[in-house]
Order: sequence, then structure tokens, then C-alpha cells
Amino acid sequence: LAHLNARDTTLAYASRAPQADIQRLKERMDWKMPWYTITDSWDKDFGVDEWHGHNVFIHDGKRIFRTYFVNNRGDEAFGTVWSYLDVTPLGRQEVWEDSPEGYPQTQTYKWWNWHDNYEEGAAPDQRWVEVSDAGEAAFRNKNA
Repeated sequence: LAHLNARDTTLAYASRAPQADIQRLKERMDWKMPWYTITDSWDKDFGVDEWHGHNVFIHDGKRIFRTYFVNNRGDEAFGTVWSYLDVTPLGRQEVWEDSPEGYPQTQTYKWWNWHDNYEEGAAPDQRWVEVSDAGEAAFRNKNA
């Protein structure tokens, strides 16, 4: 979650499972994400019902907008930080994207950090920047 949170994004799960079952699974898998129990018709209202799906929301003050939805086989591609960020309204917030005014746009790959090193104003680990720069240079030289 730290990589998503670094881009003002978070991930939460919701299911009809009781919290005791959810907690057992989270402990077994060492998962840290929030996971809520649905007790009303929310899943049916959002087109997921008894199956799986992904919704993306953005909030603007007190207003919340649903900006993306996919279910069934369509959501099997999710799993990486990038696949989640790419469907959010703010995206990766890298220079190749058209990020909204007021949101950061950083060089591609330069905002990544160790999951436990995201702090406001903290620079990415210098070794990671060096490795990233070397990889980008090799890619550009290969395609020149």
C-alpha cells in the first residue's frame, strides 16, 4: 500500500465475509490492506453481486465520484501497483501523463521508494535513482 499511498491513492477490499474470517486470512497471508464486510446491497448496487470486481472512486471535498469499474474476467489483470494507478483519475503522476493542476508530476520511475521510506518530502533512495537512470539510459541507447 505504501507505493499507492505515495500517489495519494489507497486500496481497500470489501466482501460479504465475516470479519473473523477476513482477519484469519489477512494474518495467514500477512496482508495489511483495509478489508471491510459488506452488510447491505452495496455490491449489488455497484454491479459486482457475488462475484469479483474493482471500483475506482475519487473524492472532491464531500463529493465522491465513481470513475472506473471492471468485473469478472476484466479485473484479473490487476495486482501490481502500476495496474491500479493506471486506472485512477490521477494515474502515476509522471511527466508523460496529463496530471491535474496541483498534483505532482515526477520523472518516470523517480518517485519510487522503499515501501517503508515514503515520508512527505523524502527523496527516493539514491541507489534506486542510479539503477533507474542506468536502466532508462540502456533502453534509450538500445532504441536509438
